[in-house]
Amino acid sequence: MLFIFDWDGTLIDSKAKITLSMQLAAQNMGWEPLEDHLIHNIIGLGLPEAIFRLYPHISDTERARLRDFYAANFIRLDQEKSSDFFPLVPETLASLRSQGHLLSIATGKSRKGLDRILGDLSMETYFDATRCADETASKPHPLMLEQLLAHFDVAPKDAVMIGDTEYDMEMARCINMPRIAVSYGAHHIDRLHPYDPELCLDQFDQLLEWHRIKSV
Repeated sequence: MLFIFDWDGTLIDSKAKITLSMQLAAQNMGWEPLEDHLIHNIIGLGLPEAIFRLYPHISDTERARLRDFYAANFIRLDQEKSSDFFPLVPETLASLRSQGHLLSIATGKSRKGLDRILGDLSMETYFDATRCADETASKPHPLMLEQLLAHFDVAPKDAVMIGDTEYDMEMARCINMPRIAVSYGAHHIDRLHPYDPELCLDQFDQLLEWHRIKSV
């Protein structure tokens, strides 16, 4: 089976770091920082799409400067303290790998950002394939899922998308791919229920029991 994971808010606990990086970027621009919940709402989108939703009326030049400030702040904060996996994520991923399943990433991060953190974690070759928002369409467009399915020659029914935001759920639903929500990420779980996930994970290793039952 092909398991496709979101990164931020699903595998990695980075919500606070993303939020602070964007608030610091606003300060760098001389603006009043936005409230936490507004920034939580855009986690999962590609950075250009996220900035447009947060600041729809700024100029292209301002968007570029804000993007650069955000990236610099995030890298600095990540170097000060790297983001941690959520509990039981490494053990669950290792179990799925040992069972011969395909593991992949579909993320709103940039290719440079994902490669950097995978390198920091010594996981450059851990996942069988990855897709990032700056090399395909940003979520919630399903293109990155379609590309991963094509890469592995797998049908949607033989894959599952695991994520913490409406954007993850929507892109999977668009192509009738099974989807699993996590309750501890950027979007409140009540926002994910309308997308009919097969399961809502409160603890990441519940994914193993779901697959065991599904395989019977």
